[in-house]
Amino acid sequence: MIRKVLIANRGEIAVRINRTLRKMGIRGAVVYSDADADALHVITSEEAYHIGPAPSSHSYLNMDKIIEVAKKSGADAIHPGYGFLSENPEFARRVREAGLIFIGPGPESMELAGDKLKAKESARRAGVPLVPGSDGLKDVDEAIRIAEEIGFPVLIKAARGGGGKGMRIVERKEDFPELFALAVQEAESAFGDGTVYIEKYITSPHHVEIQIMADQHGNVVALGERECSVQRRHQKIIEESPSPFISDSTRRRMMEAAVNFAREIGYVNAGTVEFIVDDHENFYFLEMNTRLQVEHPITEWRYGIDLVEWQLKVAMGESIEPLMELEPQGHAIEARIYAEDPESNFAPSPGKITFMTEPSGPYIRIDSGVYYPSEIPIYYDPMISKLIAWGPTRRDAISRILSALREYRIFGIKHNIDYLIAVIESEDFQKGIYTTRFTETFEYKKALPDESLIRALPQVKRSMGIQWNTVEGEPVSAWKKTPVDWEI
Repeated sequence: MIRKVLIANRGEIAVRINRTLRKMGIRGAVVYSDADADALHVITSEEAYHIGPAPSSHSYLNMDKIIEVAKKSGADAIHPGYGFLSENPEFARRVREAGLIFIGPGPESMELAGDKLKAKESARRAGVPLVPGSDGLKDVDEAIRIAEEIGFPVLIKAARGGGGKGMRIVERKEDFPELFALAVQEAESAFGDGTVYIEKYITSPHHVEIQIMADQHGNVVALGERECSVQRRHQKIIEESPSPFISDSTRRRMMEAAVNFAREIGYVNAGTVEFIVDDHENFYFLEMNTRLQVEHPITEWRYGIDLVEWQLKVAMGESIEPLMELEPQGHAIEARIYAEDPESNFAPSPGKITFMTEPSGPYIRIDSGVYYPSEIPIYYDPMISKLIAWGPTRRDAISRILSALREYRIFGIKHNIDYLIAVIESEDFQKGIYTTRFTETFEYKKALPDESLIRALPQVKRSMGIQWNTVEGEPVSAWKKTPVDWEI
């Protein structure tokens, strides 16, 4: 029985995990760095422990300190959330050696899934389709020979890690040596291992992932798929379920493949098997994420479950048999709200939130890591929140998330809300025919100021006691143009 959990993370995922712990009657404790002393996950938790300076290498990645704090707090278990140490097998092993429960997979299966070359071999044994490609490479001449056999374009990928690091698309043989060297160098810098491998590049790829849950009794279940093809710099920004692209027969085969892969590596707890799908619905194994995904709420909406609750139940030895009887309902979409400036190449926009209101309404969910007037630190991922909408149909879900996005108000920092609205309103998204290359060609046109909001600003100013200076005659909209010199 788990009675207390230390959440080794920050932001919205720490807040979200703590909500489930309260619901289950389990005590929760959080950790925080210097930069997060007044963060939402800290002020909403019953217990919070300081773990170091702002840089994550000295705080949220400090294994020794986190385990020390877990013991000090009297926790039985550690939940890693996502990011930071969540997919680090050494951390999972050290948590176990410290006599604590790691709420996630064991280090052995984490190592198999985390090494892309080992994962590909496991997928091959499980009968999961693989993209034509190579094993690990460091020699450029051998790499060129294999690339010519596969046929250009090819994709060079780091054997360890992800997030687009150590990845290069090569269209021509002439460009291969330079791009290969850059990929090896970047992989070495990011992951401490310069080994790369080559795959055939799918020119119009769809990124579709399968959510799985596995227990300690040999049961594995696939909980549908999520379409994650709206990406920028290999990072997802909008996800939906079910995929508007694949057929029911392809969906069933992908779910079966994901379950087979999880069984092959002896996986336990929540995980996600990711696939690349081509225009003809041929799907190929990409990788497995051995943790809870950022986009897990859309699966929760459709299946009516709490995945964090099931992570805890599995960690306590319960069977997932009740999950195996569930059928998904309706359609769900998630949009990630970032503190970034789409008009300045999506540069991060750290700073103080001077005012904020969040949307609400039927079938609208906000997983937020901030509040007014909190600070967006420069040290971490600039995600503000996740906005999730559900509807009985895809059209209903789209309508609800657009309405909610238009209701959002964030002052004091730049954000990507207008951009998200433009993407969802685009013809390709509306038709569900977008690929992972969508944002490369999407032309974002900033919307004109909303005159009703401009007129409403003096009322907002008076009610909040806010003062600002603007150029005489220049309209200022709370939605379309955020004043940067507000003083409260």
